[in-house]
Amino acid sequence: MTDAPPTTGLHHVTNICTDMDETVAFYEDALGWHTVKRTQNYDDPGTKHYYFSPTPAGEPGATVTYFEYPDSRGAPGPGASHHFAFGVEDEETLAEWREHLKEQGVRVSQVKDRTYFKSVYFSDPDGLVFELATEGPGFGVDEAEPGSAEIDPFADGDE
Repeated sequence: MTDAPPTTGLHHVTNICTDMDETVAFYEDALGWHTVKRTQNYDDPGTKHYYFSPTPAGEPGATVTYFEYPDSRGAPGPGASHHFAFGVEDEETLAEWREHLKEQGVRVSQVKDRTYFKSVYFSDPDGLVFELATEGPGFGVDEAEPGSAEIDPFADGDE
């Protein structure tokens, strides 16, 4: 560890979409989130910048924002996000989310066991991959001090 100043954690994530109306519908209808701010990109005036949150007021750590660039198309790779995950309390809630997303017409994966949590994956209208992940069992499940050793999850033939 260094003597870097402290942070309070993740504040927000900003993504790019091609159609803000589709993105609003995805967050409000499929995810049940709130549009908490409709503004412009401070660095690119005239470009829509919308903020979404699971709570009506929005707060740091639970806010996702989007810039709208209608004619853009990204490519996965270095410098791009692979996916990001929202937390859910437990496996029962994860199963409820999976059914809810399917009812909303969202393609969603089967439940995956990731050792430290269980999760499902789905995509927004532009193909950005999301994950819903349970809180447990946690990162200490296979070592007394999380991060103290490199763990090979495939060492005993498991996937």
